[in-house]
Amino acid sequence: METLGSREVYANQWMVVREDAIERADGTSGIYGVVDKPDYALVIPMDGERLRLVEQFRYPLGMRRWEFPQGTAPELAAEDPLVLAERELREETGLRAGRLVELGLLDVAPGMSSQRGRVFLATELTEGFHEREHEEQDMRSAWFPRAEFEAMVARGEITDAQSIAAYTLLLLHERGRS
Repeated sequence: METLGSREVYANQWMVVREDAIERADGTSGIYGVVDKPDYALVIPMDGERLRLVEQFRYPLGMRRWEFPQGTAPELAAEDPLVLAERELREETGLRAGRLVELGLLDVAPGMSSQRGRVFLATELTEGFHEREHEEQDMRSAWFPRAEFEAMVARGEITDAQSIAAYTLLLLHERGRS
């Protein structure tokens, strides 16, 4: 597939939506809509058999959801994934990690978005004060036993695809396959 042209349809401080004119392999033309967002970091804070989650209102869904701390750099900036992971953990939970290990890479929605995410396991944790952004003021943070996390996924209480995929990367890491 070849990109023949591109135009920005919409932009704000978190994303750019563009429409690309394309030519397919068979020579036919078409358009492709793409949401460009900066890469994100997702952090799995783990203390023994406990996992730290955050809960916040997710406007597009119209409901509160539990998930692992995750986010992007402000103003569409590119940032070192490790630095971003440290900041997201501190901002959303107040935790500081003595050790961060990268577990893998996730593509959010490769059929419509260029955004990718790096997953980190945070251990050797110390508590501190959170430094949440204005949009995160209603966020809550709590520890959950791993068995409860898995039960919440099974019951459909945790539906964040990135958090569920990140947990899979954790399981593979623990089995020595990452």
